[in-house]
Amino acid sequence: MTATPAIEGWFTTGPESALVGSRCTTCETVFFPPLHQASGPGFCRNPACAGEEFAETRLSRRGTVWSYTDAQYQPPPPYVPRSDPYEPFALAAVELPEGLVVLGQVAEGYGVADLRVGAEAELVVETLYADESGERTVWRWKPVVEMGEEADQ
Repeated sequence: MTATPAIEGWFTTGPESALVGSRCTTCETVFFPPLHQASGPGFCRNPACAGEEFAETRLSRRGTVWSYTDAQYQPPPPYVPRSDPYEPFALAAVELPEGLVVLGQVAEGYGVADLRVGAEAELVVETLYADESGERTVWRWKPVVEMGEEADQ
């Protein structure tokens, strides 16, 4: 079965998967999601910059948990639930060294009890859902377990 990113161009796959952002070539501001030149001219997300040229940049794979919550209700379409009945999942906002805070689901097997503000999290790519055409993958945040702490779940 073929695995395809659910959102093409937002992250890479493989053992060193990473989010893909854009960097303004005028002021060096980095932002996510990336700007795709095919969608027309863009603008710098820094309000003090008039830059209109951007370079693709891989973002750090690790960051710190800035905030977190759980999704106790089923999101509306186009969300595809993993199970029926719906099972809640955790979300984490992770601050990257680049200064961005990126929201994402928490890795399979982890929940809010495994998270704390300021703890380290690492990007992983996991299956969001599978259908007749293959698997759709997304990035998720996996809590980093230090030596002496509970092992992977």
